[in-house]
Amino acid sequence: MSLVPEGVLLIRADNPGYMTLEGTNTWVLSDGTVIDPGPDDPIHLEAIARAGQIKRILVTHGHPDHVEGVDRLVKMTGAVVGEVPSYLREVKTPGHTADSVCFVSDSAVFTGDTILGRGSSVVAWPDGNVGDYLKSLETLMTFQGVPALPGHGPALPDCAQAARWLHGHRLERLEQVKAALAQGAKTPQEVVDMVYADVDPALKWAAEWSVRAQLDYLT
Repeated sequence: MSLVPEGVLLIRADNPGYMTLEGTNTWVLSDGTVIDPGPDDPIHLEAIARAGQIKRILVTHGHPDHVEGVDRLVKMTGAVVGEVPSYLREVKTPGHTADSVCFVSDSAVFTGDTILGRGSSVVAWPDGNVGDYLKSLETLMTFQGVPALPGHGPALPDCAQAARWLHGHRLERLEQVKAALAQGAKTPQEVVDMVYADVDPALKWAAEWSVRAQLDYLT
């Protein structure tokens, strides 16, 4: 059974990677609303344009893998950027980035990178903020039983459940950072080596982002 509600189409960009998982998820709604056009990839954008009459474009945050394609898609379709339809509520969810938002309908929460379909989101220091992220997750815990349609990875059955897990995971990481400092870690790199020892070396830079954000929060 698909977790994607009727009237919502997933078009995934061909930009897989460590940070993008299978690729950026572009969500196209039956009324012509596009959420996160993704990269400036003509093939991807043409697939979006073919999905129906595109009327408006919304973005969950300003990272390039979500917004690079906006200008080209506007030229292709004449769509308006930022016009939120009446049935879709914009909820500010800073933390991953300062400008992060989610879009909420009766049938789904479009979570961008605040909640991913797999794993945990990076708090993108210095723009991201751990305290804001924890509060945003508390907000998303209120959407019990509503599917989360993320910016990367598969759809999740329950936004509230995912938000609770991420909230607990983030608090656990903070305790691990405190322990690393108590054991003598002096620099973000030393904290990364102690707390994120099992992380793929290719992702150590992202772990350092999160550690710097965690240190800011703790101090």
